This record gives sequence, C-alpha cells and structure tokens, in this order.
Amino acid sequence: MRIHTIEHVDFEGPVAIAEVASKHGHTLTRTRIFAGEQLPGMEDFDFLAVMGGPMSVHDTAAFPWLMEEKRFINTALDAGKRILGVCLGAQLLAGALGAEVVKQSEREIGWYSVELTPEAGNSPAVAGFPARFPAFHWHGDTFSMPDGAVHLATSEACCNQAFSLGASLVGLQFHLETTQQSMELLIENCADELGPGQWIQTPEQMRRGIGQVETTHRLLETLFDNMEPKET
Repeated sequence: MRIHTIEHVDFEGPVAIAEVASKHGHTLTRTRIFAGEQLPGMEDFDFLAVMGGPMSVHDTAAFPWLMEEKRFINTALDAGKRILGVCLGAQLLAGALGAEVVKQSEREIGWYSVELTPEAGNSPAVAGFPARFPAFHWHGDTFSMPDGAVHLATSEACCNQAFSLGASLVGLQFHLETTQQSMELLIENCADELGPGQWIQTPEQMRRGIGQVETTHRLLETLFDNMEPKET
C-alpha cells in the first residue's frame, strides 16, 4: 500500500507506523500540515493515517489549516480511501463522519488498559486482538459514535476508545504507535497537561510502562494487516 500520514505537530510523527510500513513493503509519504506542507492528490495514496496533536478539532481559528484538512478527509472518504485516525486524527475522522467531538470530564494520560466491546467481534478491523490490552493515552477530548460504526473499545476513563466502519475506516482514541522517544517528546512538549487527576500518570509512571510497546506494536501490525485490501 501507499500510506500517507498527516501530522499536526513535529513531536507526533508516524513512529511505529513507519516501522510497520517498511516491514511489509508499503511506501510511506508524509504531510506536516502545521508547517505548510501540501496535501497529496487522491491518486497519490491508498491509505491515510491521520496522526495526533494537542489541539482540538474545533480550534480552527488558531489553526486555520484544520479546515483544509477536514475538507481533505471528506474528499478521501468520498474517494473510498482506507483511513486510520489516531487520537486527534480519530476525532477528525469521527467529525467527518458526522459524530460529535467534545471535552471529556477528565484527561486520560498514560498507560491504561483498553477492553474490546461485545460488538467488536463484528468488526474485521480488530480480528486477532485480545479482549483486553494495554495502550498509551494522551487526550482530553472524545468522540461520539458515527452512524453505522461499530463501537470497538472502551476504558475506565473513556467510553468511546475506538470505532470502525468495516476494515477500511478505523478511529483509535489511544496510541498503538508510541515509542519511548515519542512518549518522551509528549512529556516534554505537553507537560502543561500533566498534574493531579485520576487518569493522569506522572512521567515516572509512564516510563515504567514503556515495556508495553512490544504488545502495542504487535497490535498495530495486526491492525494494518486487517486494514490491508485482501485479494479475491
């Protein structure tokens, strides 16, 4: 596949997504939209990965390029592209599909377990996933379920952790692509979001959980295998 990422800040890149792409012979191209880089034509990619960022989907006054990105995602949906949204990317995808994006009562930051819903068994996107698994979180917003989507996963802090429409459209509130370096960059650049909170870990707690990336990277690889077009 020709994978293309949209990135919203310089400290939330594709990280393990790039590793999966290389391992499976996919190509990877990138648009750092925050830096004014141009989005590709629809003919130039097969799979769109919309990455995370500290801004809200509603922050269009502060980040005018969000409007261009929203139009691009809608065009990609109309073109039938495969799309994975991660954190902010999942919120943008949910919004493009008509769902609401709102503030959570509490931020969820750190390593917390995610559980598949009973409905997840109906989605090919998470075939092969365990019923419960660790994931890295860093978000204060959440999305409602788009019409027709399968509610895939939940956590104690956030009901709507993931959704899918078939195997071609997937939104994940959590991060499977995190590496030690990308986690440290979030700690460094988003330190103002850390503080007292039931679901906010300290940097030391997050660092103690970094060994779980082995599990999350295997799940990311499974997800990409599930989303890849199957020969008929």
